[in-house]
Amino acid sequence: MAWYDRFRKYRNPEQMRWIVFALAALAGLLILLLSGSIVPAQTSRLAEIANYQGPDRTQRLVEGAKREGTVTFYSNAPTEDNTALVAAFEKKYGIKINLYRASSEDIRQRILNEARARRYDVDFVLNNAPAMEALNAEKLLSEIKSPYLADLMPSAIPAYRTWAGFCLNVLVPAYNTNLVKKADLPKRYEDLLDPKWKNRIAIEADDSDWFSGLVEVMGQEKGLKLFRDIAETNGFSVRKGHTLLTNLVAVGEVPLALTTFNYTAEQFKRKGAPIDWFTLDPVVAHPNAVAVVGNPPHPHAAVLIFDFVLSEAQQLFADRHYVATSLNVASTLDRASIHMLDASKVVAEGEKWQRLYTQIINARR
Repeated sequence: MAWYDRFRKYRNPEQMRWIVFALAALAGLLILLLSGSIVPAQTSRLAEIANYQGPDRTQRLVEGAKREGTVTFYSNAPTEDNTALVAAFEKKYGIKINLYRASSEDIRQRILNEARARRYDVDFVLNNAPAMEALNAEKLLSEIKSPYLADLMPSAIPAYRTWAGFCLNVLVPAYNTNLVKKADLPKRYEDLLDPKWKNRIAIEADDSDWFSGLVEVMGQEKGLKLFRDIAETNGFSVRKGHTLLTNLVAVGEVPLALTTFNYTAEQFKRKGAPIDWFTLDPVVAHPNAVAVVGNPPHPHAAVLIFDFVLSEAQQLFADRHYVATSLNVASTLDRASIHMLDASKVVAEGEKWQRLYTQIINARR
């Protein structure tokens, strides 16, 4: 039977108009759903979970997370640090973590692609602040009103609170203790003009954000001239990857590296490698951050691990030689003296500074 035969009994034109109207409304609703114009109910549910401030907040989160059973976690942290965090969370709460580890940019692109495809696989993200800013600009992160935000360095939290810095990525110089005497270390960046550093300085290829912060504090004209002079006088050996650069210092291929993460250098040192690190003013850092995505399939577990990273896990990261952002946890570096990069500015001016940085560190004639 043809579809129109089913409606022959509606001879009245008024009845037919109502049927057509109802069908059109249904079609419009389907179009809105498919286009994403209607926010999934999960979003309002997440807000209810994330905003709850009662004394039983953690109990509610744990109960909900146990019903959900798992949480999917994308992280750019080193494998050993991920392993430590995952083990601590699973041991405490019995909630299984599905971990995907990749580079900062790969994680950002994966989340963007999933959002465009209307796939909601990930719950929780650990990545650097500029990558979080890029995701925030796409409205892919959720504000989480965690009670533990009050314990953090104010500069580690953006005003809109869609992500929170749980530790600092502090870039520091590191040196091979067999090749460089502690007494010969530079006391300021200008000391790198000394001819004794010719062909002995290495630097990471993509640290334009660090460079922008350094030059901002020094004064742009002075800072750019100084690094051009160092590049032309003594040269930079440009390497890709902070862990690789730290390894090269440890094995003696690089005497002095300007941009290594303090926690990686310290971890190598504690394992017996002939490496140590020091600071030169200004000390520049940006937060490594955590966030809950906009439509997490496991909202209770996502908020629970967010709270966990900002509270109990702060000591875990400090024990692994990170600079934790919780002011309740001791730090090996003076947090007040660190120049914190503005992540939104890093994103907005990224191309400019990457271009300048690349030109200058490769400027040797």
